Amino acid sequence: MIISLGLGLIAALCWGVHDICVRYVSQRTGIMAAISTVLIFGALLLTPVCIYFGNWADLTMPAIGNSVLSGGLFALAAIALYQAFAIGPVRLVAPIVGSYPILSVALAIWSGEPVAALHIFAVVLIIIGITIVAQGDSDTGAGTRRIAILWAASGAVGFFGSFASGQAAAALGAELPVIWLTRMAAIASILLIALPFRINLKPNRSQLRLLAAMGVLDAIALAVVIYAGTQNFSAFASVTASIFGLVTVIIASVFLKEKMTGLQWAGVLVVFLSIGFLSL
Repeated sequence: MIISLGLGLIAALCWGVHDICVRYVSQRTGIMAAISTVLIFGALLLTPVCIYFGNWADLTMPAIGNSVLSGGLFALAAIALYQAFAIGPVRLVAPIVGSYPILSVALAIWSGEPVAALHIFAVVLIIIGITIVAQGDSDTGAGTRRIAILWAASGAVGFFGSFASGQAAAALGAELPVIWLTRMAAIASILLIALPFRINLKPNRSQLRLLAAMGVLDAIALAVVIYAGTQNFSAFASVTASIFGLVTVIIASVFLKEKMTGLQWAGVLVVFLSIGFLSL
């Protein structure tokens, strides 16, 4: 359990810092260029480790399929995340993106599995908390706020699918190959979207160092989340990883000087405390 909690905490810290960088980068360079550069730098970090130490003999076709699916969904979720941060404040976007555990409850209900009343109550609290944060965001126009919420919700859906399929692949017994294939599939997905529409993928040179750092943070976070699928009590990794949005909000408040009312802080805390309970 301690290992799973530690892995989740590492992911939360990495993604929390990464998302603050996303807020900065997404407003100053092309979104697709930024995402592709971050993914490539992450791949450069992961490739030698995964190729040399990877247990490739244990890689199966189901694991490959889940890895490709995880990478594709991660790329789509990243696009939604960058779009959301480009137009909406961190205090609004981060809680919505981090609320992806709600979908675990929705899937359980849809499949007919018994769901505890307390879990449903936690979902209601998350929705109430997000509503408090959104309604208190008077600095953002209603139209812009709705678009930001839509992109953030799309990101949450994508991350839920990516993490679930990635952990399912890792549980089949080839952790490092799965992590590498997931990254390659994400890069391929971005290229498949960008090339037909001739989207410029050349990053701003002045931001290369920042994008490289983001690639390292993102690669570490995704790797530890997927690797957690091989540990006992892997759900605890999801609990701590899902609070990355709270880390982002706190950093934004301190360094980006995003003003928040006491009621908004209460809404944010309600969201992430409920997310933590929901992931158990």
